[in-house]
Amino acid sequence: MKLKDLYRFIIETGMKKDPRGYSTVEKLLKEEKKKYEKLSEEEKREFNIEKLTNPYSDTRILNGTGEEEINSIFVGIDIETPELLLLETLRNKGVKIDLALTHHPEGKAYADFYEVMNMQADILHKFGIPINIAEALMEPRIKEVSRKVLPQNHTRATDSAKLLNIPFMSAHTPADNCVTDYLQKLLDNKKPQTLDDVLKILKSIPEYSNAIKDSSGPVIFIGSKEKRAGKIFVDMTGGTEGSIEIFEKLAQSGVGTIVGMHMSEEHYKNAQKYHINVIIAGHIPSDTLGMNLLIDEVEKKFGKLEIIPCSGFRRYKRK
Repeated sequence: MKLKDLYRFIIETGMKKDPRGYSTVEKLLKEEKKKYEKLSEEEKREFNIEKLTNPYSDTRILNGTGEEEINSIFVGIDIETPELLLLETLRNKGVKIDLALTHHPEGKAYADFYEVMNMQADILHKFGIPINIAEALMEPRIKEVSRKVLPQNHTRATDSAKLLNIPFMSAHTPADNCVTDYLQKLLDNKKPQTLDDVLKILKSIPEYSNAIKDSSGPVIFIGSKEKRAGKIFVDMTGGTEGSIEIFEKLAQSGVGTIVGMHMSEEHYKNAQKYHINVIIAGHIPSDTLGMNLLIDEVEKKFGKLEIIPCSGFRRYKRK
C-alpha cells in the first residue's frame, strides 16, 4: 500500500461516515471546483489544490511524496517532535516503521483545521435547528478559532519529520466521523432510557472500559444516573467545540442529552442553563475509538498492518 492510497482511502472513508451524508460532501467538493475555476491565475497559484478532492482540511500528508510503501504505522493521538524522536529511537533499535500517523493535526492541517467546523451547521440542522440559525451561530465561533490558530508555530512537528525523514500524516475529521457514526447508530439502536443506560453502553466498548482504569472514562457532566436521556445527540466531529449559544436551540429542537468528547467550562454552564444532560465519553478514548474504526476499514481494504501504538492510542480490533 502506498501512502497516497492510504490517504485517499481515509478521506473516502471519512466521507462515507460523514453525518452530512456522502452526496452532500460530494456536492461541496463540486462547488469548491466551480469557485476554483473562477479564480484569477494569481489566486489559483495561492489556492490549496487539495481542497478540490479532500473536504477535510485537518487531514493531510504532512511529509512524504505519497509513493512510500506503508506496512507498519506508528499511531498516536498527538504526534509532535518528542514522539517523532521516540520513533527514530525505535527505528535505531531495529523496529520497522514506515509512517507516523497522528490523529490531532499538525502543520498545514492544524493551520486550516477550523475550516471543517463549517460542517457543524449541517449537523445541527439534522437535529432540528434551522440552517440559517445554525450558520449564523457558527460563523463567529469559526472566526474566533481561526484567530487563535493564526499565531501558532504550527510547522514545528512537520519540520522535525522532514529533518528525520519520517513520512507523516494526520487523520482527524475522518476518524471523528467514524466514532460519531458508530456511537450515534449504537445509541439510536439501543434506545437507552436513562443516563445510566447510556453509561453502561459506553462502558461495554473496550476503548471506554479500559480508559476507566486510567481515570479518563465516561462521566456524567450534567444530570444524574436516573435522569431520562430523551433524544441523544452524539457531538464528536466538526473540528472542535461549536458556539456556546447553540444549547438553547438544541433544547428547543428536542435534544435531551449530548454525548461528547470534552466540554469547556463556558459550554458546560450554558448547557446546564438550558437543562441539557451531558455525558462526556472521554476525549482520548473517543479519539482512540475513531482511529481504531478507521484502521479496521484500512485493514479490510489493504490487509493486515503492523501498528505501533503511542501517545494515548490503544489498538482494539473489531471483526
